[in-house]
Formats: sequence, C-alpha cells, structure tokens
Amino acid sequence: MAKVILEPLGDSRETFLPGEAWDNQLKGNLKLNHALREKRAAVRAGWGPKYEARVREKGKLPTWDRIERLKDDDSPILPVGTLVNHGRTFGKDERTSPGAGVVTAFIRIHGRWTVLIANDNTVASGSWWPLTPEKIQRAQEVALKLRLPVVYLVDCSGLYLPEQSHTFPGRTGAGAIFRMNSELSAAGVPQIAGVHGDCIAGGGYMPLISDVVYMTEQAYMVIAGAALVKGAKSSPITSLTLGGPDVHVHLSRCADYRVPGDEELLDRIRDELKRLPTPACDYYRYGAEAAPPAYAPEELNGMFPTDHRIAYDVKQVLARILDHSLFQEFAPNVGREMVCGIGRIGGLYAGIVANNTALTDHPNHRNRKRPGGILYREGIAKISQFSRACNDDGIPLIWLQDISGFDIGPEAEQQGLLGYGSSLIYTNSTNTVPMFTVLLRKASGAGYYAMAGHPYKPVLQLATPFTRLAVMEGRTLAIGAFNTKLDDDFKIMAQDEKEQAKIQAGMDAVESRITADMDPVKAASQMDVDEVIEAGELRLYLEAAMEMSYQSIGYRRIKNPRIWSIHDLAVLEGE
Repeated sequence: MAKVILEPLGDSRETFLPGEAWDNQLKGNLKLNHALREKRAAVRAGWGPKYEARVREKGKLPTWDRIERLKDDDSPILPVGTLVNHGRTFGKDERTSPGAGVVTAFIRIHGRWTVLIANDNTVASGSWWPLTPEKIQRAQEVALKLRLPVVYLVDCSGLYLPEQSHTFPGRTGAGAIFRMNSELSAAGVPQIAGVHGDCIAGGGYMPLISDVVYMTEQAYMVIAGAALVKGAKSSPITSLTLGGPDVHVHLSRCADYRVPGDEELLDRIRDELKRLPTPACDYYRYGAEAAPPAYAPEELNGMFPTDHRIAYDVKQVLARILDHSLFQEFAPNVGREMVCGIGRIGGLYAGIVANNTALTDHPNHRNRKRPGGILYREGIAKISQFSRACNDDGIPLIWLQDISGFDIGPEAEQQGLLGYGSSLIYTNSTNTVPMFTVLLRKASGAGYYAMAGHPYKPVLQLATPFTRLAVMEGRTLAIGAFNTKLDDDFKIMAQDEKEQAKIQAGMDAVESRITADMDPVKAASQMDVDEVIEAGELRLYLEAAMEMSYQSIGYRRIKNPRIWSIHDLAVLEGE
C-alpha cells in the first residue's frame, strides 16, 4: 500500500542567515510592508470620516463594521482586490475610488469560508466605478471554482454615471455580474443577499438571483430611482414607496424578509449560513490535525534578499509554510532548478511547485553550473508530470514563482524547449484542480505563463511587496529596444558625444519606465494580481486557500492518498 512519507526540512534562521544579512533583509522588507499597510488603511478608510459620519447619521453601519459583525469572532478578514484603482483619479475633480468602491474578501461564518461582496457605502454611496464590475466578477469566479457560499451586502446607488462608458457596455461590464449570479445559481452555489439601503438599477438586479434576500426598513430596490421616475412619469414618489420592503417583500416578492436594521440583517444572514452543510475539511485531513510550521511564518518577512539577483534557499521558505515543516519531494535528483512535492497546510494535502534560485549542476556537463530561476528541459518535464498527477489525484496546486523565464540559446532550441514548454502550458491550461499562484519575487517572460500565471486562471494570484512582474527586467528590455545602436558588447555606437547622450537618455527612460511598471501595487491596481500580501502573511492565505479547496464536496475528484498517481511516478523515478 502506498503511503505519503513526509520528511522534515528547514533549519532555524540563525543557522543559514547570519545576523547582519538577516537584519538588512528584514529592514528593507519591513519598509515595504509598512508602505503596503498604509495603502490598505487608506482603502479601508474609504472617503474618510466625513462620509462615515453621514452613513451613521442615517442609522446604518459603515461597510467594514458590517463585515466585523458578520464574520466569526476568530475569523481573519482576507481581502482580495484591495488595491484595485489605486493611484487612479476620475473626472475634473479627480475623484478617487478606494478599492473600486467595493470590498471583496474571504471570511468564515459559522466555520464556513464564504466569499463576501460588499459595496463600500462611504465611497459615492456604493457606486460602481471602472473596474468595480470586474472586481465583483473576480470574487464570483473564485466562489464558482471552489463552490463557496457568496454573501452580498448591497448598498449601491448604481453606476458612477460620469464614468459609465467604462463600466456599462463591455464583455466584463456591469451586466456580467448578473450572468455570474446566474452561473453560480446554476451550479448550486448558495447566494445570500442583504439589502441595506440604496439599490438602484444594476444594484437592484444584483441581489435578485440570490437564494434568500433580506431588506432593512430603509432599503429599497428599484430599476430607476425616484428622481428619474418623477421626471419620466410626472409622478410624486419616494424611493421607499417605489421599491421599499412594503413593495418587494409583500407585493412583488422580489425579496424574502424584512428586518429593522443592519444588525438584525447581519444576524439573519449568519443564521442562513449555519443551515448549510458543515465543511468537509476534517474528513479530508484523513485523521491529521492542522499544525503550524516548525519555524515561524513571520520569518518570511526577512528571508528574501532585497536584491532580486541574489539567491536564497526556497526549501527554507517551504519550511515556514508547511505543517510541522514536513515535505515529500518529488524527483529530487531531476531538474534541480525546480522543487516540487507534497506537504500539508492546515492539515490538508497540497502540491507545491517552486523555483530554486540557486546555482545547480548542469546535467550534461561536469563542473558546469546553471543559474536558478530558469526553466530547463529536465525541470519542465518534472513539473509537467507533477502537475498532471496532482490534477488526476485532486491535490490543490500551489505555484511559488521566482522566475526569469525559459532557458535560451542553441542548446535550448536543439533540445526542443519550445515543445516541452508547450506541454507544461497545455497541462496548466486544462487542469481542473484548484491552483494558486504566488509571485514571490521575479515573474518574468513565458516562464510566468508556464507556471500558472494569471492568464492560466489560477483561483488566486498573490504577490508580495517585492514582486517584479514584467516580460523582462528594465535594463534587458532597454538593450533589446536599442539593439541596433549597440555593439556586440552592448556598448553604444554613436558618431559623437551628443548622439551617445541621446541614446543613453533613451535607454535610461525605457529602463525607468519598465522598472516602474514592474511595481506590484501597479499590477494590483489594474487587476494583474489579486492581492499584494506581506511575505509573513503567506501561510495565513494559503491555509485559507486549502480549507476553501476542500470545504465543499461532490463537485471535483479527490482521491484518497493510497491510490495517488504520484506514487506510481515515484516508483518509475526509482525513488
């Protein structure tokens, strides 16, 4: 009978990272963490105390207070999409839309992980801005992929009309939210909606396909607001008389229940979630219990060199993610530039694929080393097989990227690296098992794609404050852009000093722009990553990801460990 034999890995931090190096790395990365926390705080504040006071004056709770009351006391709030629209302003008055005016997050309610979608009622009365529909749909996609219950806290005055051309007409415009409502319903995913206040136009459609709809006494749902109806129908009317609970709970039946206010509504939503089946996580732990790593996950904040060219031991990173710091490595003697294997996170099995950034021995040439963080033939073949096996066995996959791209040159082409890479891309394109991608540092070139980058639809893609996401480094791209102006040693060829200065200025400008584009905050702002997290938060997010992957049953294959395909591959590898 095949068994999963997990072995210890990792060492105490003092063993492999001396004090001065640790202090320097920690100091640099904590500075980045501090800047990230400030940006998060700004999003959470919405449009500030003045607008929060307005909400309270209406007898309503601000959105974040609603979330705190809704979640279990011991549940973290794990936001996704926090930095969407960060740095963008709209219109002549340069309006901001913190978090695109909507909170999307994972919270536990009566022990069940739930996808929360809540309009921020301190930002233009919960209006939908550019990228708000896409952010809502992204959260719905996660819920559909993992069959997680969805809770909508609706307090939405519809589209932010001055920017309607960016939110109304496209394939991912506001109407796609309702399509996702329908797809979730068709897949049997529970949806529960609470209507707290304004619910106009698109905001009125969003809760209706939910299984249960609650309304407070001051909530209303309307296709068009009272002001528009007055203008079109010449009829004196208020929003509450037009579409309040008197109408929609008792006449139209578009809502199910009415409650006095926010607190009661949130308590009733909690009661609804309690009726759902309990999570299957304990069943799939196969007798094990969740356990912390042997080494503190917070140490990851100082584990990564601030200079992206300096290598580190990725197994020490795994030792601060996996339960008890135990791991079963797959094919450790093949393709050593890649590390992959099985471990537990929160007591649940996970497959791990990670780049090894250190120098490794060349398999065909003695006394030659190859740089890490690059995909070579042997490593590609290994992780392709591993990815297919995890998909066959139902083991969720975590991709830890620190990659510069594929190998290049005569040897790579003669070995058919394009074909091996295509095999990996095909595998990750057709996998149905939940996959989660973490961009630790570099995420460059086609290697970013091949290792389940965002275009390959991982359930989530996370970045760190020191992630660098781009096709290549700024300096390298500048050399490529000005290649015709450079000699074989990449030195500028010019007729005179004036021309040389002009070429140099152009190269510097390209390098500067590309380096700025690599900023993870910018990537998060335009939804190229789902969330930027501190390295020390990685274990927290991955533990939640594994629990969410195993919470619901009956919608995907999950083999028991005795019959895993991975065991067969290990035998064939001679392990």
